[in-house]
Amino acid sequence: MDTCTAMPVEHWSEDQVSDWLNSVGIKKEYIQKLHEEKVTGAVLKRLEDQYLREKIGMKGGQIELLLSQLNKLTIESKAKAASSKKKKAKDRGHRRANQSQTPIKAQLQHNTEKSRAEEAIDFSQSSLIEIDPRPFDTEVTDFRYATNGQLHPKMEIIKLVTPCHEFKSQVTVATMDRKLLQTEFAREVLKFACGCMNTRTNGTIHFGVEDGGGKNIFARGQVMGVTIQDKDIYRDALDQIESCFVSDSQKQDARLCVRPPQFIEVVDGENGTGRFVIEVDVVPKSSTVSGKVYSVYLPIYNETSKNVVLEKKAVYRRVKSQTEPVIEDEQVEFILGITERDKDRKEAEEALAQIPEIPEDLEKNLSRHFTCGKKYMDNNLWYILVTNKCDPLNLKNVDFLFNLNIFCVFDFDPDSKQSGLCGQYLNHHAANLHFLKSYANESGQSTSEFIKSLQLFNQTSWIFCNGSTDYLGDEQPCDEKTWIKTKKKHLKKAVWLICNEILPKGSYLVLFLLNSHVEQPLGDTFHEFYAEMNGHEDILCISESEEHYKRWARFAQASCDITTLKEISIVGMKMSRINATIQSLQLSSAKVVRHLPAYNKGLCSLQTVDEERLLALEVLSADQCDDTNLELFDKEHISNIERYFYQGGKVSWMNFWLAESKLCGEVIQREACRDAIRIVSDLLKVNMTKAVVRVSIFHHPGSGGSTVARQVLWNFRKDLRCAVVKPSFSAVTVCEQAVRLREYEEKDQNYCLPVLLLVEDTEEEYLDDLKHELGTAIDSMKISPPTLCFILLTCKRSHDPVKMCRAPPLQTVAVTHRLTEEEKMQFSRKLETLQQQFQPEFILTFVLMSEEFEEQYVKDFVEHLLQGIDHSSPVTRLILYVALLNCYVQNSYISVSHCEVFLGLGIQMDRFQQCSFERSLSEHARLVFIHLREGTTYISSIRIIHPLVAKEILRQLSGSQLQSKTAMDLLQEKVLFVHRFGREEYLRFIRDLFIRRYRKSRGDNIDSFFSPLIVHVCNEEKNPDKAMELLKVAYTSFNADPFFAQQLARLYYSYEMFPEAQHWAEVAKSHLPRDSFILDTEGQVYRKWFIVRYDALKTSDLQPEDVSEIIEIALKAIEAFRASEKAAKSEAETMNNSGYFGEVDVGCRLLQLISSMSVFRGENGYPELMRYLLTSHIPPEVFKPWENFHSRLKGLQKSIYEALEWISEDLSYFQTGQTEETEEQCTKELEQVYNPRRWLLRKMNVYARFFSDSSFSSLQQTADTMGHDSLTPLTRRMQIYHLGGGNVTSILSLLSDQKTERPGRKLEQIIRMYPKDLQKEKIDTIDLVNYILSQIALGCCLPSSPLLVSLEKLQELSLRFHKDRHSMCLPSAYFLLSLLFWPEETDRQLAEKKNSILMSAIDALRRLYEIKIKHIPSRKKRIYTHFFLGNEEKLDRYIHRSKLEKLIKGNLNERRLKWLRGEVWAAPEVTRLLKRVQGWTMDGNVFVQGICKGSKIRVLPLYFASMPNTNENVSFYLGFSFDGPVAFDIQLLR
Repeated sequence: MDTCTAMPVEHWSEDQVSDWLNSVGIKKEYIQKLHEEKVTGAVLKRLEDQYLREKIGMKGGQIELLLSQLNKLTIESKAKAASSKKKKAKDRGHRRANQSQTPIKAQLQHNTEKSRAEEAIDFSQSSLIEIDPRPFDTEVTDFRYATNGQLHPKMEIIKLVTPCHEFKSQVTVATMDRKLLQTEFAREVLKFACGCMNTRTNGTIHFGVEDGGGKNIFARGQVMGVTIQDKDIYRDALDQIESCFVSDSQKQDARLCVRPPQFIEVVDGENGTGRFVIEVDVVPKSSTVSGKVYSVYLPIYNETSKNVVLEKKAVYRRVKSQTEPVIEDEQVEFILGITERDKDRKEAEEALAQIPEIPEDLEKNLSRHFTCGKKYMDNNLWYILVTNKCDPLNLKNVDFLFNLNIFCVFDFDPDSKQSGLCGQYLNHHAANLHFLKSYANESGQSTSEFIKSLQLFNQTSWIFCNGSTDYLGDEQPCDEKTWIKTKKKHLKKAVWLICNEILPKGSYLVLFLLNSHVEQPLGDTFHEFYAEMNGHEDILCISESEEHYKRWARFAQASCDITTLKEISIVGMKMSRINATIQSLQLSSAKVVRHLPAYNKGLCSLQTVDEERLLALEVLSADQCDDTNLELFDKEHISNIERYFYQGGKVSWMNFWLAESKLCGEVIQREACRDAIRIVSDLLKVNMTKAVVRVSIFHHPGSGGSTVARQVLWNFRKDLRCAVVKPSFSAVTVCEQAVRLREYEEKDQNYCLPVLLLVEDTEEEYLDDLKHELGTAIDSMKISPPTLCFILLTCKRSHDPVKMCRAPPLQTVAVTHRLTEEEKMQFSRKLETLQQQFQPEFILTFVLMSEEFEEQYVKDFVEHLLQGIDHSSPVTRLILYVALLNCYVQNSYISVSHCEVFLGLGIQMDRFQQCSFERSLSEHARLVFIHLREGTTYISSIRIIHPLVAKEILRQLSGSQLQSKTAMDLLQEKVLFVHRFGREEYLRFIRDLFIRRYRKSRGDNIDSFFSPLIVHVCNEEKNPDKAMELLKVAYTSFNADPFFAQQLARLYYSYEMFPEAQHWAEVAKSHLPRDSFILDTEGQVYRKWFIVRYDALKTSDLQPEDVSEIIEIALKAIEAFRASEKAAKSEAETMNNSGYFGEVDVGCRLLQLISSMSVFRGENGYPELMRYLLTSHIPPEVFKPWENFHSRLKGLQKSIYEALEWISEDLSYFQTGQTEETEEQCTKELEQVYNPRRWLLRKMNVYARFFSDSSFSSLQQTADTMGHDSLTPLTRRMQIYHLGGGNVTSILSLLSDQKTERPGRKLEQIIRMYPKDLQKEKIDTIDLVNYILSQIALGCCLPSSPLLVSLEKLQELSLRFHKDRHSMCLPSAYFLLSLLFWPEETDRQLAEKKNSILMSAIDALRRLYEIKIKHIPSRKKRIYTHFFLGNEEKLDRYIHRSKLEKLIKGNLNERRLKWLRGEVWAAPEVTRLLKRVQGWTMDGNVFVQGICKGSKIRVLPLYFASMPNTNENVSFYLGFSFDGPVAFDIQLLR
C-alpha cells in the first residue's frame, strides 16, 4: 500500500485498488469482481451504492464499510494535497526572496508561483489534448478552452499573416491592486505589439497560458486561465498607448494594430472554472505600418511612490518565440531591412486575398467513410444519427438517410416532428419517438427486456434530446444551462447503454449531421460517444457550413485534437452533393415503393412506413428485391451471396431473385417443395369455408426445410399476401398485424386475398394459440360468405419427419436427408456447376447434402478436415466449444464479439478492419464456421456449418478430450461469461446445455430426464460424478442459480445419493421457497428415497422400529408435495399439478408399508389398520416407535382422498393431450404424464382397498346384521371407490369399456352401495354427485337396468345442489344441474324454477372455470366435453363421448384429427345419434331459447371455423362440459 498512498487515488491501477480494498477489509470475492470490472482509482472515487449492490452483488455491510473507508481516503488525500501545495508555495517563496529583482517583480513572481502551485493539483501534463487557438482577429462569444488543452507550442513566425503566439502565465493573481495589474498587463501587451509591428507579423499574446520557462511543472502552451474580477481593468490598461508611444502618428498606428482584449472562458469538461485566458491580437497591416519603425516607453510601477514611471525608449522585434529589444549596434541594420519586410508583408496579404483554398477530395473521403473501401455500403451496419435543426432547403437533400439502417437519432431540434427532419423521416419510415429519459431504464430491465420494450432494432428510435414542442407532456425545450442541469445525465446514460450493452464496437457508425448553429449539448454528445467508444473510429461529422463545423469543433476539442477531428469530418460539401454521393453507394433505392398482390388481380403499393409498422411480420412483396442497384452488383458480390448459402448459411430472398433473374444458377426445388406448393394450390382451388388452415413441413435438422418453406412463399408472392412470422412477438400481436396485412389497400374485407404466413421452429402451443387468435379475429369480422383467410405454413424440425406425416397425411410434407432419384440427378448437376465456380471447401454443406449426409461420408470429411489440427490452440478450443453448443442446443451460436475476446483480440475491430477476426482463425476454423446475424439483436455470430458436422467434430475431438472436459473448460472461461455483448444469449445457450431436456413435442428424437449432455456424461462416459461436478460448477458460474441446484438434486436422487439430493433440494428451496416446481423436486427426492428404502425391506417379519425412519421420509415427501400444491395455486401463469400426483403415490405406498406390519395384518382385510388411521386408537406396539408421527398418519386417509379428488376434477375440465406415441411409451413410471386417467383409476383402487373393509364397520356397530345401509359413510364411500364409482373421472371411465354390459353391471353394483332412500338418509354432497352421475352413466350403457331411476327423480335429488349453492362450490354438482335441467321440448312444468336453476348453474360453471384456468393462454384451454345431447328423451338423451369415439374409425391420432377438423359431424353413424339444436348468433355469441319464454342461454362455440360472422339463425350439436354448454358444427338455418 505504500506505493498507492504515494500517488493520488485517481492514478491508481486496478491492482493498486485491489490492494487498498484488501487492506480495509473488503471480502476477496468482491475485490475480484471489482478487478474484473476494471475499477481503477478514478472509477473508485465515483462508486455508488446502487452500482455496488446491483452490479457487484455486494451485501449492505460490505457496502457501508467500503463507502465509509472511501470517504476517509478522500479526506486524507485532500489533506495531503493541501499540505503539499503549501510546502511548495513556501519553498518557492523563500527562493524568490533571495533572488535580486525589483520589489514589484518579486511580489509578482511570488504571487504567480503561489497561484500556480495551488492549481497544480487540478492539472497534469499526462492527459493534455492539443487544441487550436481562437480564430485570429475575430470576436467570438462562444469560444472556450478546456483545462486539459494545450495550445500549439510553436510560437515563432511561420509566415507574416500567420499569427505568432506569446504565452504569459505570470499575471494569474487577482490580489494585486488595480494600478499594478494594469501596468503589468500594458507592459507585456505594448512590448509584444511593438515587436509585431516592427517585424510586420500578425500575433496574439495569451495571458493565462503556461510559457514553460524555468523549473515549471507545466507544459508550454498548457491552458491555465486567470481569475478576473473586472474585465474593464484590462480594457482600460491599453489606454497607456497614449503615453508609451513616441509620436501621435505612432499612437494612432498602435490603436489600429492592437485589438481590444478577448476573454476566453476556461472550462473543465462542460463546467465553468471561473478562470479566463486573456488574448490581445496585433494586426500590423501593410497600409498602416509601411516604412515605419516603432519605439515604445514601457511602463513600470514604482512601489515607493505608488506611481507609474516609463522606462527608456526602445525598439522591439520578434525573434523566434521571444520579443526582444533591438540593441543599439543592430539598429541601423534593422532599419535598413524595413523595406524588405514591407514588401514581404504586402505580398503575403495579396496572396492571402487572391489564392482560393484548395479543397480536398471530399467526395472520395465521404465514400471511404461509408464503404470502408468497397464499391458499396454495408447493409449490415447500423447508424446513430446526431443532428440539430435542419433548414427547409436541406430537408430536400436527406433522401440518403431513408435507406440507412438507422438505429437511433439524437435530435436536438424541438420542432423536428412538426417542421424538421423527424417529420420528413416519418413520411418514409416508422419510428418510435422517445426522450432521453426513456433510456434511463429505471425499472432495471435486462438488456433484452429493455430492447424489446423500446422496440429497438425493429424501428428507428427517435430521441428528442431537448424536448418536443408538440408534446403535451412535461418534456418541453429548455435553454443550455437548464439542459445541462436536467437532461445531460440522461444523455450520459443513453450513450453508455447503447455503446456498452446494446451495440458492439464496429457494428455501427455515429454520424454527426450539423445543419444549423451548434450549441454545447451537441458537443457534449460528441464527448460521451468519444469516451464510450474509446476514440474517434466509427464517428463521422458532416457539415455543409464551415461556420457550424468550427463551432462544433471548438466544443469537440475538449476530447479530441483538431487534426483528428479534421480526419473524421466532411466540411463544405453541398448537401445535394452529399445526398447524391451516398445514394450512389447504396444497394437499393432510398424511396422505393414495394407492391402487394390485390384481390382484383392487380397490385397495390405498400408504403415503407406501413410495412415497418408490421413489426411482427417480415413481409414478402410481389416485387421483392427488384429495387436492387445492379450497377454495384459485381460478379464477386453475387458469388459471395451464392457461396454463403451453399456453405450452410440461411437462404435469403436475394438468392431466389438472383436465380430468377438469371444472374446466378438456379436454387434446386426439392420434391417436398413441389408437394407443399401443390397442397397450397389445392386449398386455393377448393371453396374453403374454414378461415384458417395449416400446412406443415417437418424436416431433419439441416436438411433444407427452411429453404423449402421460403421457396413456397417465393412461389406464391405474386398471388397471395406472404410474410414470415417473427415468433418473438405474441400470437395476439402477430394476429393483429396479419389481419392488417390481409386488408391493406383492399376496399371490402369480405374480398381479400388469403395471407400465407410462414412460422418456423415454434412450440405447438404457440401455433395453436396463433390459429385460435386468427380464427377469433376473422369470426369477429363477420365475413360473408365464409372463405379462406389465412394459411399457416409451419416449418418444424423433427428426427422422424416421415412419421410426423402419417397422422395428417393430406396437409403435411417431410424434408429428409434422403434424396429421391430425381433429386440426386439435380444435385449432381448442380454440384458440377458449383465446383467449376468454387473450391469444394467453400460449398461444404451442399457437398454433404449431395451425399445425403451419409454417416461414413461425414465421418471421413471431418477426419480429413481435422488432420494436423493443433489441439492446444485457442482456435481449436473455440471450435470445440461451438461444436458442443451446436450439437446439444438447437439454433445455438457464439457472437463474434465473444470469439474475439476469447482469442485475445479484444474489441479493437473497427469498420476498416472487419476481416481481423477471420484472419485470426486457422484454416480448419474458417472451413467449419459459418457467419450469422442474429435476428433480434443483430449481433454477428458463428456456428458450425451443419449440426451433423458439429456432432462428428465433437465425437472425433473427444478421442483426445472427453465432452465433459470440454464442458468444464467452457464453464471456466470467465472471459466469455462476463463479456457484455450478446451476453444474455450466450448465458441462455449455456443454461440450455446443462438444463434443457429433449422433448419429442419440440422435434427432438427422445424425451430425456436430463439435458442430453448430462445424459451423455452419465451413460456414454459412465461418469455420473463428473456430471454432478459439472452442475456444481455451473451453479457457481451462474451466481448460485437455484435451477442448477434443482438439477443436482434430481441427478443425485437418480443415482440414489439421497443425502446429497436432499442438500441440493434445500439449497434450491432457500433461493425460491415458493416455487412449486422446486418444492415438487424436494418431494421427489424424499419419494424416491422412500421407494428405494421400502423396496429394500424384507416384509416377512417387519417390526414398527424397523420402519420408523422410512415412514419419516415418506411423511417429509408428503409435506413437500403439499407445499408444492399450495405454491401452485398462487402461480398465475402455470398449472403445476405434479404435487397431487406425488402425494397420492407416496400415500398409497405408505399405506402398503404400514399394512405389512404384523400388528395391522389381518386374515380378512385391514380392520386394525383402519381403526388406527381413522380413530384415536393407537396400538401399543407402535405407540413409542411412531410417537413423532401418529397425528400425521391419522390424517393420511383424508389427504390422499382430497388429492385424488383434485386430480379427478382437473381431468374433468381438460383433455390430456394423449397421442398414439405417448400411449406406446406409457410405462407405469410415466403413466401419470401420458395417461393420467388410467393412473388415477389404478391409484384409487389401491387407496380404497385399505379403507373398504366392512369388518371395520362391524367393530363400530352394535346391530346383529350388516347390510349396505348399515355401513359407515366412510366405509361405503371407500367400497364405492374400490368399485370405481368414487368420482367423476372414474365413473365416466367405465363407459370406455368396449362391452357395454360389463360397465353396466359394475355401475349397478355401485348404485346398490347407496342407501335405498336418499331423501331420508342424507349423504354428503360429493356422494350424491357420484350417485346421480352413476345413474346417468348406467342409462348410457344399460338403459334397461331395473336400478335406473327417472330423470325427474334425479332432478329432485339434485335440487339440494341449488339450495346449498351459497355454501358449496363443487363444479361437478353444477355440471349435473346443467345436464339434468337442460330444457326439453315436452316439459314446461315449473319452467321459471327450472330456468333459474339452469342459469345459475351455468353461471357458476363459467365462474369456477375462470378460477381454474388462471391466466394460462388459450392454448391451455382444452375444454373436455363429456356428454352430447341426443335425439331421445329423458335420460336416454345423454350420449357420452365414448359412444361417439367407438364409432369413429382410425388410430388415436387420426381420431383426434377428425375431432379437430370437424369430420366427426359428417359421419352418418354419429349424426343419427345426436340432435341438432336451433338457436341464433348475435355479436359473435351463440344463444338458445331457455326454459322460459324470453330467456336465453349462451352457448360457447368450440370451433370458431364453423361460426357464422353475421347475426343469423343457426343449428348445432350441443355438448356439456365443465365450462357450461358448448356448440359444435354450427350451421346457418335455411
